[in-house]
Amino acid sequence: MPGKVVNVGRRNRLTVVRQVPFGVYLEGQFSEILLPKRYVPDGTQIGDELDVFVYLDSEDIQIATTETPLAQVGELVCLKVVEVNATGAFLDWGLPKDLLVPFSEQKQRMVKGRSYIVALYLDDRTRRIVASSKVDKFLNDMPARYEKGQPVSLLIADRTDIGYTAIIEDCHWGVIFHNDIHQPIRYGERLQGYIKQVRPDGKIDLCLSKPGFDKEGMANLSQQILAAMKRHQGFLPLNDKSDPALIQKQFSVSKRTFKMAIGALYKQRLITIEEDGIHLDQ
Repeated sequence: MPGKVVNVGRRNRLTVVRQVPFGVYLEGQFSEILLPKRYVPDGTQIGDELDVFVYLDSEDIQIATTETPLAQVGELVCLKVVEVNATGAFLDWGLPKDLLVPFSEQKQRMVKGRSYIVALYLDDRTRRIVASSKVDKFLNDMPARYEKGQPVSLLIADRTDIGYTAIIEDCHWGVIFHNDIHQPIRYGERLQGYIKQVRPDGKIDLCLSKPGFDKEGMANLSQQILAAMKRHQGFLPLNDKSDPALIQKQFSVSKRTFKMAIGALYKQRLITIEEDGIHLDQ
């Protein structure tokens, strides 16, 4: 009788059914799955449930690990090529067995030492976990249903003349224009961004700071600035001439938004703006 469904290439919660000198066996769907001894938590007993990642070893047998790879099946990630041979390119994804990208799944021929954005999937024929840099076919082709200002996970892709392309929630393409970038970003970086707008043609504009600060948002930012100043003896080394990247790092807002907030605080006579930064008004 089949046991619990096991998702190869994903984390699973499985029950320990047998202990052996070289590890423990976990309940599988059709056969037991070995968790090697070096991954078995101290004190593990038969009947315990463990969170493990299941993949295929070099002999295509299911095996478990308590280590967490850099990505799972169904996810996109930027990984480094550690070897290229007659089979394809192999990527470091945080597990002992490197991840294969067959030549047929390479958007461009991969080079050892370089990093590429790839999608992880199960090969239909071999059931092995493999990767593809032809990521478009793994994205959602349904119309995007995002709201303006919605926070989203972004995977930064290519730099273009107008900005950077980014993959939204591993589902859709979007663009961050240069004038909406107030911090250093790089290819393959995953960070939080916001929906700036969804155009009538379906194209999506993104930004790294929440767009359209309303009264409540500006009030919250003002309180954050005051609280930060109080934590630092009434002073912050930031003002309306500061590097936008420093402002973004400290408060996750654009320089324009920060200037509006400190301008309002200045008008309320709560702070003074000096060459070295902003001071609480005594």
